[in-house]
Amino acid sequence: MLTSFVGVSGLMKRMTLDRIFPQFFLKENGRQAPYYILLLFFLLCVAILFSTSGNLQALAGVYTISFLSVMGLFGIGNLLLKLHRKRLPRPEKAPTSSVLLALLAVSLALWGNIMLNPKYVWVFFEYFIPTFLIALMMMDRSLILTGLLSVILYFFKPLKRGIERFTIWTNETIEEINGQEFVFFSKGDDIASLNRVMIYIQQNEETNRLRIVTVENEQFKAAENLHRDIETLDRAYPEIDVTYERIKGNFGPELIQELSNKWQIPTNFMFIGSPGQRFQYRVEELGGVRLII
Repeated sequence: MLTSFVGVSGLMKRMTLDRIFPQFFLKENGRQAPYYILLLFFLLCVAILFSTSGNLQALAGVYTISFLSVMGLFGIGNLLLKLHRKRLPRPEKAPTSSVLLALLAVSLALWGNIMLNPKYVWVFFEYFIPTFLIALMMMDRSLILTGLLSVILYFFKPLKRGIERFTIWTNETIEEINGQEFVFFSKGDDIASLNRVMIYIQQNEETNRLRIVTVENEQFKAAENLHRDIETLDRAYPEIDVTYERIKGNFGPELIQELSNKWQIPTNFMFIGSPGQRFQYRVEELGGVRLII
């Protein structure tokens, strides 16, 4: 039970930092405990207890389906890493055949449990579907708010004053969401790599501002034509305001934290490309910076 609370707390906090869950989940008490997350998980546990009438076998069945589903997602995630992150250095490597065999074994175990206890599957989905829908809604907030605004304007034209206030609030909220600036640290990437960055930002992040940063020092100088490539991308993606900046220093956790404080941009809104084998830091040491290519 203690492990569950610790694990869920860390997972939901990470997802909230990435704007998948509402931001009030980040509120902490004096001991830096995210009490909204802990309270929500406690209520969820109590709700499942009542749904299964305290039947330990039913609880175990729901847990088994959840656990096997997570194990299956590990296998799928491993295959996706092999496809899209081939250059990412990793201490251990699993052959594709081993991953497929493990995924098949987990799938058979999951299918067997579903066939033995199909009613437990419905208990699982009673809680999975609402959680999934909330996450999906948070990831497409701008689209949902725009659609909601269109519906209200169509059906409630007589309430013009109230609609105008709601319109102002909605537009300000959308601007606030899309106004969050993101940072990509480039080490002389060619225009093809930078274009993949733009495609990722456009498809996965709700923002219209991107700052591309090059950290220069005695060992590294950015290519002279890099700023021209970035200007080309800025024209190619008019919906995203792309700026370019050169900084003197050594790229590492200290510089990242300094820039985060200076620009008021959380580190989880900063990206880097896949580091090479000679990179002196592990990704987890960079304070939440994410890989993008």
